[in-house]
Amino acid sequence: MTGGPGESGTDRTRRFGRTELPPDLERALRRAVRLEWITIVMLAVTVILVIVVMGSSQAMKAAWIEDMLSFIPPLAFLIAVRVINRPPTEKRPYGNHRAMGVGHLVAAVALLVMGAYLIIDSGSGLLMAEHPPIGTFHLFGHTVWQGWFMMAVMLLSIPGPVILGRMKIRIAEQLHDKVLYADADMNKADWQTGVATIVGVGGVGLGLWWFDSAAAIFVGLSILKDGATNVGTALSDLADTRARTIEGAEEHPLVRQAETQALTFAWVRHAGARIRDEGHVFHTELFVVPAPGAALTVDALEDLRQSVADLDWKLEDVAIVPVSELPAEVHGGTPQDKQSEGGGR
Repeated sequence: MTGGPGESGTDRTRRFGRTELPPDLERALRRAVRLEWITIVMLAVTVILVIVVMGSSQAMKAAWIEDMLSFIPPLAFLIAVRVINRPPTEKRPYGNHRAMGVGHLVAAVALLVMGAYLIIDSGSGLLMAEHPPIGTFHLFGHTVWQGWFMMAVMLLSIPGPVILGRMKIRIAEQLHDKVLYADADMNKADWQTGVATIVGVGGVGLGLWWFDSAAAIFVGLSILKDGATNVGTALSDLADTRARTIEGAEEHPLVRQAETQALTFAWVRHAGARIRDEGHVFHTELFVVPAPGAALTVDALEDLRQSVADLDWKLEDVAIVPVSELPAEVHGGTPQDKQSEGGGR
């Protein structure tokens, strides 16, 4: 599972660094790449249509900016997937998995900045009571209010991202891919932007001029929230916090599973795992306190290492560290506290 770079897998899309993906995850990765290309094409069409009908509407401007920002996560994913396929080298002994975390942070910061910009820009227009002019089109000899075209474009832009977002979420969880997860989360929430923009433009048509700026502020708040959430998660991962689930809400279950697996070996008295998230895979240091009188051999340590690595493909890099006492930072307490939580002997 965690063989060296010279092993099978001539197709580079099958690998994360030196980790060859299981067949089901290989298919999931290929599907994720296809979905991201579909997303980019769909966004390009939407951006062009929004530019054509945008006019002076703040809500449409906000929707256009969000669509432009939506290019960042799929592009970051596609670039990072290529970078992390490179196997570890002497210069980069841990591989290139951090490229995914860097891409996540770049996308998150862009969201945060643009969300704040939209709120300030639209808020100033609201305070200054700027009335957005929405003109008319001449179509087949008829004069048509431009707002109808705006609302039609936004209505058409809603289903695609929602469907793609739901498809990406499942794959992101399989691959433990936080860039893909953030992209999927944004896609799922895009219907709010579409609905808010439709309401804003419709409000202007009814004479409620402030609806336009209010809708733009709502979109800005949505972008700001996405940005703040993802910046926090990206910084947490890059700062080497304990590995957590893809939502970032709780400790990843593989931490406990690695410790429990170690305790199935007769010569292991206590075990504590220090696992950090490298992007898709985890760097794992497993500290073990040998039982009294246990004779440690290279074969015994290698058997334990392989047993833990076999738990999950994400445990790419497993190091076994024999110690006389578990370090407190490994488990957040004394060895006795740890073993009572982890079911140790």
